[in-house]
Amino acid sequence: MNDYQGQPYQDVIGQQGLVVVQYYATWCGPCKMLKPVLEALSSEMTDSKFYRVDIDQFRNQAVEAGIRSVPTVVLYKDGEEVDRQSGYQPKERVAAWMNQFK
Repeated sequence: MNDYQGQPYQDVIGQQGLVVVQYYATWCGPCKMLKPVLEALSSEMTDSKFYRVDIDQFRNQAVEAGIRSVPTVVLYKDGEEVDRQSGYQPKERVAAWMNQFK
């Protein structure tokens, strides 16, 4: 799982394959609960790329992505958004959701 560091955003979401982006805030409790779920999935689903974007630090990216609440996880496939979910979900549910788009 990679923390977004300010690189050109299209370099992150425009990659081939499935890119999973968690938009989060350091003060958000459900975001903290979701982090280990996504970290575990990132080590199991090595054919997908995982990123975390701090909405306070990178507000422009959050606004551009239309993020209204955190945590929000957005799936991009081959550079296009294919789905999004907000709120905490258990690992099994997140994995099943992601597998629909592989």
